[in-house]
Amino acid sequence: MKLYCLSGDPAKPCYIISFKELLIMLDCGLTAQTILNFLPLPLVHSQKFQSLPNWISPRDHDSQIDGELKECCGRVFIDSSPEFNAPLDKIVDFSEIDIILISNYMNMLALPYITEGTGFNGTVYATEPTLQIGRQIYDYTEPRNGIHQLVDYIELSPKANVATQWKEMYHLLPSPLCDAYKPKSWKHIFTTEAVQNSLARVQIAGYDEKLYQKMVAMKYRKPAKKGGVVKYSVAADQRTRLSGSGFCLGSSNWVLSSGHEKVAYISGSSTLTTHPRPINQSALKYADIVIMTGLTQAPHYNPDSMLGELCMNVGLTLKNGGSVLIPCYPSGVVYDLFECLSTNLDNHGFSQIPMFFISPVADSSLAYSNILAEWLSSVKQNKVYIPDEPFPHASLVKNSRLKHFKHIYSEGFSTDFRQPCVVFCGHPSLRFGDAVHFIELWGSNPLHTVIFTEPDFPYHHVLAPFQPLAMKAIYCPIETSLNFQQANKLLKDLKPGNIVIPESYTQPPTMAPHKTDLIIDQGPDKPLITFKRGEVIKLPLKRKRNRVFLTPEIAATIVPKEVKPGLSLSTLTGYLQVKDNLHNITVVEEEPNKKTIPTRDECLKRIKYELGTLDVDLFYKKLMQDGITDVRMEQSSPGSVIITLTSEDTTIHISEKSTHIVCGGKQSLRLKLRDLLLQCVQKI
Repeated sequence: MKLYCLSGDPAKPCYIISFKELLIMLDCGLTAQTILNFLPLPLVHSQKFQSLPNWISPRDHDSQIDGELKECCGRVFIDSSPEFNAPLDKIVDFSEIDIILISNYMNMLALPYITEGTGFNGTVYATEPTLQIGRQIYDYTEPRNGIHQLVDYIELSPKANVATQWKEMYHLLPSPLCDAYKPKSWKHIFTTEAVQNSLARVQIAGYDEKLYQKMVAMKYRKPAKKGGVVKYSVAADQRTRLSGSGFCLGSSNWVLSSGHEKVAYISGSSTLTTHPRPINQSALKYADIVIMTGLTQAPHYNPDSMLGELCMNVGLTLKNGGSVLIPCYPSGVVYDLFECLSTNLDNHGFSQIPMFFISPVADSSLAYSNILAEWLSSVKQNKVYIPDEPFPHASLVKNSRLKHFKHIYSEGFSTDFRQPCVVFCGHPSLRFGDAVHFIELWGSNPLHTVIFTEPDFPYHHVLAPFQPLAMKAIYCPIETSLNFQQANKLLKDLKPGNIVIPESYTQPPTMAPHKTDLIIDQGPDKPLITFKRGEVIKLPLKRKRNRVFLTPEIAATIVPKEVKPGLSLSTLTGYLQVKDNLHNITVVEEEPNKKTIPTRDECLKRIKYELGTLDVDLFYKKLMQDGITDVRMEQSSPGSVIITLTSEDTTIHISEKSTHIVCGGKQSLRLKLRDLLLQCVQKI
């Protein structure tokens, strides 16, 4: 078993594991911190950003980058549409991926990069809230909503030019551009069409639902890059199960199991009591391998303390006559903020202060969160059955305490908008979206405050292009995912055989090297298995047994005999058939005119053992001699050959260690090909 690490950010994971001849992608998170190197995209003309001077290199000046780089308060920014650090695409051919498992909506933002234009023809699984909220973050439907909100924000403020020349000399640029990871591989935002096609591939799965992958998603059923060779599938007896992770609506952990192996993938989990359904620990216990990622990005901060600090700073700002901006995502923690902040404002006499929720998906986000009863905590579920709304923002909207709009230019916003107020809007990076407008509007007034609750972006880098800034900036990261103490306790309770984690989880944060408690503890028996971006590691999971299925006729012939107390044995005679990675024992059909039972010596003489590699040229000749003439043979990679029988809808995939015969359903042809193959290997 192997693990391929395609992401360097444990909070936005993207891994691939090879499990029982399948390639399974675990999440496809999108690392968005690269966008902090770009200038913001304001919704209205910004004199500040238009008047920024070009950056001039103190060394030999290259005129090709004129206009691509701008300087602001000693920091250099790229004047172009933002680009993202997508998962690595050179380690694994995405067309070979069979299944993609999504654990939460924040870990699916790179999905179009994986599934579109790559030859991908597998299956994507996610829960219904993950898909629906993911749509809101993408935002492609009418009204536009979410992966689409990302597209919407950027498309609203297009850049006339695309900066590329700076990438040729990025190592000569000031920090942090000189430290950028492979900027030539950065990608622009995907198109709306790509998002639609990508999300259309997602199949809905429910908590504790077992997905039996008996006929896997056509592992070889994709056109090859050369020659138009068509590959077909192999199947595996593998079960996939998802269970609640407690992090957000619809978030899940995944368990992959077969007859004798169990692999648990823990990503974005929480043991805190918030609005989602709590984590299901029992489903994760006693796994052979646990892959853990998505731990807290703010290990120094307690979310309860941060929530209290947020409410305190909001109250102080409003008391002084200022307004508060909270850059946020359109789902997740924002639901808890509505609830806690409205209660706090009421308790301190600010019940008349309006709250505004501005997002392309504000209305659908608020509405959808109230109809997801099965994915909520028991407290929220009980409110549904009273009946009552599980979230208080429904009543806040009815009483006009919380007003939601798609954009600042939406109809009715200018009429309803009044200050002081509290504004929730995106994007948390302050590189696009309505939040950019409010920073420019309020930035010069020290009475106003911007409060950062999302830990994805360092707030001092977020604010860099807006400097000098007079408004107060407060960092209150509300991160509900597992911290290191909780993760260590969880791993101790789960009792896994092996623990696989990102390498960064074994070292204290660079900002606090003395905090040795902010790591995953080394177990007493087995060492931690670590990985980092671009690595391919072997995992200690070897198949020692496999499940064999008996036909009813074979099962009826079993006569157990007790050989010692508690142990019974029975002989069994049958025909072992291995097909689609499933093992079946069927009845041996008697040969006609067979009258005598062969002796032991006669049986031993007939037994042959095959060894060595397949003689491909000899096999090709055997096919021709047997009348199979429509044969096309192509070398797909070193040591790997694909033979296609066009008229028979059959493909034979030959590699150094295995051979797969994939037929269109003809058992007789498959057996004939098997016999011809066996004639082309050595025997003893």
